[in-house]
Amino acid sequence: MSEGSLVALVITALSLGSIHTILGPDHYVPFLALARSGRWSLRRTLVITGLCGLGHVLSSVLLGLVGVAAGLAVSSLEGVEGTRGEIATWALIAFGLAYGAWGLWRALRGKPHTHAHVHADGEIHAHPHGHEVAHAHPHGASRAVWILFIVFVLGPCEPLIPVLMFPAAAHDWFALGLVTGVFALTTIGTMLAVVAAGWLGLRALPLGPLERYAHALAGGVLALSGVAVMTLGV
Repeated sequence: MSEGSLVALVITALSLGSIHTILGPDHYVPFLALARSGRWSLRRTLVITGLCGLGHVLSSVLLGLVGVAAGLAVSSLEGVEGTRGEIATWALIAFGLAYGAWGLWRALRGKPHTHAHVHADGEIHAHPHGHEVAHAHPHGASRAVWILFIVFVLGPCEPLIPVLMFPAAAHDWFALGLVTGVFALTTIGTMLAVVAAGWLGLRALPLGPLERYAHALAGGVLALSGVAVMTLGV
């Protein structure tokens, strides 16, 4: 492969990696929603984002390499990626609805109510009381993270396939590794940058009385981000 072709491929990978990430709300909205509702630290949020982004990119790279080894055409791989995209989108919507339902149940279960107490001297007073847990159960939070990771592994990087196939078809493994690395670093780096900026902005966002419904709202946002991806085709 000529030097000019390699430079063009690298620039293409760099551009596609950033643009497809910014245009796809599913690349950052789920992390922001769960981080806000679960009160994740910035470090934890970025670690989870990075791992999901890595799984997101590597699954498409693996598919591309298998396609090259099997002699499949780009159109065939794009068809497989399209199917993966539909599955991942529906999985994100289902996850959001389930998480939102759990969050709503948790909020209603913890709705404050009043207890009356009668003292020995006959004095009666009442005070509000709630059963809501101060934070989500750690096992539940871990399950949510694993489900999100699986959704991202299922989610395809459609722009990567054509860029990946060109050097692979020419058996230029250096170019293949370089283009893959540039695309991966750009995609994950853009995800981390957007999520970090969003986390800092949401940290100062007070929900007031809606705080109790933070998990339910997060589930709704997750589902809506999946609907947006499906509707907009990004």
